[in-house]
Amino acid sequence: MYQIYSIIIFFIASMVFDRHQNKPDPNFHIYILMGQSNMAGRGKITEEFKKEGNTRLLMLNKSNVWVMAEHPLHFDKPNIVGVGPGMAFGLSMLEDNNKKIKIGLVPCAVGGTPIEDWEPKAYNKATNTYPYDDALIRIRVAKKSGIIKGIIWHQGEGNSSPEKSLIYISQLNSLILRVREDIGNQSLPFVIGELGYYKEIYNNINTELKKVASLIPYTAIASSEGLNHNGDGTHYDSQSARTLGFRLAEKMKDIQKQSAAVSKKSKPILP
Repeated sequence: MYQIYSIIIFFIASMVFDRHQNKPDPNFHIYILMGQSNMAGRGKITEEFKKEGNTRLLMLNKSNVWVMAEHPLHFDKPNIVGVGPGMAFGLSMLEDNNKKIKIGLVPCAVGGTPIEDWEPKAYNKATNTYPYDDALIRIRVAKKSGIIKGIIWHQGEGNSSPEKSLIYISQLNSLILRVREDIGNQSLPFVIGELGYYKEIYNNINTELKKVASLIPYTAIASSEGLNHNGDGTHYDSQSARTLGFRLAEKMKDIQKQSAAVSKKSKPILP
């Protein structure tokens, strides 16, 4: 079966790269997945989750090659990475689009990274990575193939202390402005997932996140209410990660609809 999938993906990839003389394909919608371990995913990959996927849903793998998306999407910590919200997000984004549309996911999350590690030249010793710089390299590769339509972000466990949480929104705002500038779209939708309500200290970040939509344009918060951890008190279990992915997608669609409506109203009326 995977040989058949490989042939299909090769055919899709050929259309992505060759169409319009190697110009980005407007029907290839790309989303960037950023943050720490709950974006990367730590849920168990059961037989049910192994079957998830769609031939029109691709991922940029560790070697910067487009392949059919499958769990795990991320590769930050290969020994423990698992189900995160990205797959469900991508599948949901396919639902409202016609069959010509393909979705590309660019996994960039790195477990254990505080928001300070998501600045240019910041180094994460535990993973031997430069999270923001590494993400920017992958974003530039992805832009050659399609159109970046949005970013989903889940991070904050590493900044959830009372002291750090008070400056979190300022840091997040700087990150959003920076990544939008680097991508070249000041109104790029940016959707943020809440931290799990199962750990009291995470409420420090969730309280701050409630301010985001009113302070930063083209952003939204996806609720984590009712979601469960996988037994470690920190990471979402597989079902909860999937649910969060669907919620992130709904918020992304909301921003895109609002943005389209504003764009339509701002167009001049021709005589």
